Amino acid sequence: MDTLHVVSGCSGGGKSTLLSTLQKQGFPVFKEAGREIVASEQAHGGSALPWIDLAAFAERAIAQCLEDFRCAAQLTGPVFFDRSLIDAVTAYEHATGSKQYRALLQEHRYARTVFFAPPWQAIYRTDAERQHGFAEACAEVRRLEHAYSKAGYSLLRLPECPVTERAYFILNHI
Repeated sequence: MDTLHVVSGCSGGGKSTLLSTLQKQGFPVFKEAGREIVASEQAHGGSALPWIDLAAFAERAIAQCLEDFRCAAQLTGPVFFDRSLIDAVTAYEHATGSKQYRALLQEHRYARTVFFAPPWQAIYRTDAERQHGFAEACAEVRRLEHAYSKAGYSLLRLPECPVTERAYFILNHI
């Protein structure tokens, strides 16, 4: 769908901050499923965490992304996603080698251009929900670039600039 816009890319690359800025401007935003899953699992002593059981984590993310997609498809105007089903399926495939969720990527289409946050070491930080290092984040970027391209999306690299300029960049391209 042409109104469903994805911001993906490097973990710690400023996606959530950027989407928060767009949300403050009145645009509907679906937050990253992964951070919410991690917070929930940590609060309840669960093991569906990317550093414990990546496959279980990714399956939960896939389910949340499908629900977010369903909800977003009912909205009008531009809608933004902090990551997407493609990210979740890519994580699952990385963890298991299984392609069992691949068909979902053709059934649930986003706008063709995906805004992609590159690795940006100056702003990268770990926290309770992002425990991997910068090198691992860069490896994830390479997997995502390949997955998005293979799924037929065009990646538009976000500039390394203040968040308000990044938001303008996105709005100028939709």
